[in-house]
Amino acid sequence: MMTELNELAEAAIRTHGEATYPHECCGFLFGKESENGRVIDLALEAENSQVENRERRFLVSPEDYRKAEQHAEKTGLDLLGIYHSHPDHPAIPSEHDRKEAMPFFSYIIVSVKKGAADELRSWVLDPDFQFEEELLNQ
Repeated sequence: MMTELNELAEAAIRTHGEATYPHECCGFLFGKESENGRVIDLALEAENSQVENRERRFLVSPEDYRKAEQHAEKTGLDLLGIYHSHPDHPAIPSEHDRKEAMPFFSYIIVSVKKGAADELRSWVLDPDFQFEEELLNQ
């Protein structure tokens, strides 16, 4: 599947990753889905609710999920996924990321190296619940 990420959404993800470094950031991805793939038009920050080990983990609260679903309803956009950062690690999902992931969602990861946003990649769960990289058009 091809996922297109518009410039403003990409900039928002990169800026958020840099601002929260050395902790992981997280947020929601909104846009539209068609037979040609996904177009992500909006990335909205969420609070990393993880209490401990925020350098390696993120947690999105149920309340933030509810607000994201309400935002999608209000704006007519689809909630297409979640983004998060990997401080000083590659933009490759961890085993923890895989265990917490949901089918259907796109998972965009931005690698933040020494405080500067770097590589950005997108992933989706396959039918065997393993991550498969999505083609990301930036």
